[in-house]
Amino acid sequence: MDRIAFTGVGKRYGPTWALRHVDAVFRAGEVVMVIGPNGSGKTTLIKCLLGLVHPTEGAITLDGKIIGGDPSYRTVIGYMPQISQFPAALTIGQLFHMMQDIRGLGPAEVDDTLIKELGLDTQLNKRLSALSGGTEQKVSAVLAFRSRPSILVMDEPTAGLDPLAARTVLRHADRVRNEGGTVLVTSHLMEEVEALADRVAYIQDGSLRFLLPMKEIFQATGEDRLSRAIPVLLSKTVPV
Repeated sequence: MDRIAFTGVGKRYGPTWALRHVDAVFRAGEVVMVIGPNGSGKTTLIKCLLGLVHPTEGAITLDGKIIGGDPSYRTVIGYMPQISQFPAALTIGQLFHMMQDIRGLGPAEVDDTLIKELGLDTQLNKRLSALSGGTEQKVSAVLAFRSRPSILVMDEPTAGLDPLAARTVLRHADRVRNEGGTVLVTSHLMEEVEALADRVAYIQDGSLRFLLPMKEIFQATGEDRLSRAIPVLLSKTVPV
């Protein structure tokens, strides 16, 4: 089932187009790895989906409905940004309670599994201003999963995490997919994520160069690792 559709989506900042004519469909029950060079348009694509910026042209639909001024559609989306900005005066526990209240979630509607699995259950009274980068990432991961999202957007989710925490976060992303959710992941650490991905979207200079299943990429290039397959694929003519 198609969950998210980009149709002719473009985003311009002044005279510069960050995205141009993006047509893409993301389905239920899949993980899509979104990759591309720095400044390629990956972040803009995510921001358009989250409603943080509005497309200059085209439309984005979620379950067949065009997303626009009403932000209520975001209740089904969990977002793990690469860099989080938390209220410095709050503790971890206070932040979790505040975000639960903002989302209007009752105790039975939240998933606190990651709090213990990431070792945050013993740090709930620690102030956010005193956290290391890795702990901030763990807090961000808990917030992304805690509302039981059916759409999960993760921007460099393993950056700053120790190997065990990274595996834990990716395992929970796999669970979202297996429960019929849609997961979009951007990452420069392709080896960490490629085993999870069903398809790969490659963006360059604001354009979607291809959106293909992992198996097709490996079959077309004869390579068995994404980091080696992508350059080979880009050297060929690939239909978007």
